[in-house]
Amino acid sequence: MNHAAGKPVPLCLTASGPLMGDVTVPGDKSISHRSLMLGALAVGETRITGLLEGEDVLATAAAMRAMGAGIERLGDGSWRVHGVGVGGLLQPATALDMGNSGTSTRLLMGLVASHPITATFIGDASLSGRPMGRVITPLSLMGATIAATPGPGRQTLPLTLTGACPAIPLRYTLPVASAQVKSAVLLAGLNTPGETVVIEPIPTRDHSERMLAGFGAALSVVQTPEGRIITLRGEAELRPQTIVVPGDPSSAAFPMVAALIVPGSDITIRNVGINPTRAGLITVLQAMGGDIRLLNERIVGGEPVADLHVRHSALTGIEVPPEGAPSMIDEYPILFVAAAFAKGRTVMRGLEELRVKESDRIAVMAQGLTACGITATELEDGLIVEGCAGDPVPGGATIAARLDHRIAMSFAVLGLNAARPVVIDDARPIATSFPTFVAMMEQLGCRLLPTADH
Repeated sequence: MNHAAGKPVPLCLTASGPLMGDVTVPGDKSISHRSLMLGALAVGETRITGLLEGEDVLATAAAMRAMGAGIERLGDGSWRVHGVGVGGLLQPATALDMGNSGTSTRLLMGLVASHPITATFIGDASLSGRPMGRVITPLSLMGATIAATPGPGRQTLPLTLTGACPAIPLRYTLPVASAQVKSAVLLAGLNTPGETVVIEPIPTRDHSERMLAGFGAALSVVQTPEGRIITLRGEAELRPQTIVVPGDPSSAAFPMVAALIVPGSDITIRNVGINPTRAGLITVLQAMGGDIRLLNERIVGGEPVADLHVRHSALTGIEVPPEGAPSMIDEYPILFVAAAFAKGRTVMRGLEELRVKESDRIAVMAQGLTACGITATELEDGLIVEGCAGDPVPGGATIAARLDHRIAMSFAVLGLNAARPVVIDDARPIATSFPTFVAMMEQLGCRLLPTADH
């Protein structure tokens, strides 16, 4: 899981004609993480189909096993989880290696915070630079003791967390729009007496609330003038579930934008989650003129799902409403790429969160777009991109992906309509979220170009 070790694997894709076909993308990463965690806290056997088998989710599975849950992959590709019950997590024998996964780290910190155990969290170089203070603050208020590595303006991994039992119920207003912080507090609340309350001034993805309710937790969500108030009654007894994980909209974003920018393309992406707290990119691309139609809309396991029919489109630059950022925060790198092919200027703001992802995604994308001949102006909280009006971008650059899977995939898509090849310096991080990315793009008609050894 440590992408810094071993030899880089360069990647260069091109489109030899229109992208055509019918594909599926891996299971939703957010739902995959949560299904393993809640299955491990239920009493009995949870079955999961469609689980994302990327490295981030496998890190969660390994951590839950280390704390006593039985987790196995069956021959048909489904997963079986034998839970230990809320309050039943065991002391892990060794440090929990989170690899590159911020979601695993922050959510598992929440779980451990209300159990009488101590866990040390470690990760790769990228994860070890990401801020954990936003989770440390509320969990400390609940009684957990956390010793993190101090850094310039932030607390980071490695860190050691000792849970409080009983933990102290908390009423907490989120200072930043973060589904991970919200989820960490709610997961800590599962084994905390009384009621844990999270107030969310700006809505974020709501998979935790949906899944906690599905597993039988006593949870209510009320919309008020101060925001969404989520109340969880602690000392919960979770019931095992049968879960079908929908396709990840953050992964679907890559073939979706690829089809929009490659002339003549016409593709269908099957079984994609369209939870309204995650579907902002579709709305924005449609506003830019993208021909994206939702077919066969349905509800699967409490989550809205649809097939996406996408055709090549003449895109027009717009000012993207900043209030929509939480519903598509992970999709901005690929939106920057779509903007590079639009007519006119696309302005994207309200994206401070992108500076503390796997890399500083604003800075890295601005540098890469500029190297490929696109005018990109970096703002403190966003990016302005001047598009090529559908023409091929100049390209010809080698992109430093900075161990960031979404940067790597975004520039691989940009290269599909570039005058000269765009080379990604290292494609290995793509395996954290989308291990079948290259194979799926080839299925749609892309070709791998040979790359010099970088």
